[in-house]
Amino acid sequence: MGVNLGDIIIRKEISFEYLRNKIVAVDAFNCLYQFLASIRGADGTPLKDSNGNITSHLQGLFSRSLNLMAKGIKLVYVFDGEPPELKYGEIEGRIERKEGAVKKYKEAVDSEDIENMYKYSKQSLRLTKEMIMEAKELVEALGLPCIQAPSEADYQMAYMCKEKDVDFIASTDYDGLLLGAPKLVRNLTLSQKRKVPGGKYVTTFLELITLSDILKELDLGQDQLIALGILVGTDYNPSGVKGIGPKKALALVKKHKNAESIFAEVKPDFDWKIIFELFKHNEVLEKYRLEWKGLDIARIKEILIEKHEFNEERINSLIEKYKNDNKQADQKGLSDFF
Repeated sequence: MGVNLGDIIIRKEISFEYLRNKIVAVDAFNCLYQFLASIRGADGTPLKDSNGNITSHLQGLFSRSLNLMAKGIKLVYVFDGEPPELKYGEIEGRIERKEGAVKKYKEAVDSEDIENMYKYSKQSLRLTKEMIMEAKELVEALGLPCIQAPSEADYQMAYMCKEKDVDFIASTDYDGLLLGAPKLVRNLTLSQKRKVPGGKYVTTFLELITLSDILKELDLGQDQLIALGILVGTDYNPSGVKGIGPKKALALVKKHKNAESIFAEVKPDFDWKIIFELFKHNEVLEKYRLEWKGLDIARIKEILIEKHEFNEERINSLIEKYKNDNKQADQKGLSDFF
């Protein structure tokens, strides 16, 4: 879900060339859920092998990673660990909503309602332990660093960015900013299209959000930004404070300056101090190794073709395209140098 600050956040459009030779930390679960939701048939059925194993997440992970790698982007996938105890209420709510969606999906199947089959299949999707394990195996076969965070991936990515071990974090939400990540990239996908309610698509752009620019433009300190996020709503208090949107929240934090006086006025029905502390101090892995290797083509084929029956010609074609794109990019880089 994440915190919704879109209405007040300044951002600038960038090109993929801007990210060439830069290290970008990616929220793995965020991506995998995107693939599970989007790579499926008109009736909502995800890609599967002949044994009924879902493969949509592997298809998306393989294709997107190769495409971004061909652009010279050095990807790091960060996987969620154990969520904070405070988040369990939201997780339980998601589980209940998924169970309701499963029931409605079955009803849509019985009535042959294709539109609702697609709708409720997306709402009922689950990321299993086996899917996560296979995704990690594929990331490693692609020669990319795979970081297992002890808690939330957002915490880990923000820490790595603050430590300057990665240049950017990539996510669809703004939580990383509240966690102090200096630079956030949104819409890190080559399709540059996003489906919206009603079945329509809108054009998206690769965006860069710089924390220091936001704080300067909004005339806020980091603690004020965290308070603003809590007012609007986070994963730990999804509804935020009733009646307060981003613009009203911004006016409140500017008026009061410190969190104590802000929340004394709005009197939330939740313990804001616990949430505030989670954004200030959180569990991360401090020792990790970032190393990029070449493609392990044999391992890639073992995972995708031998185990899950991906089309061999298609996989070979994507690998060859990546190699050619990479070679051309290297040659272009050399010509620029001279």
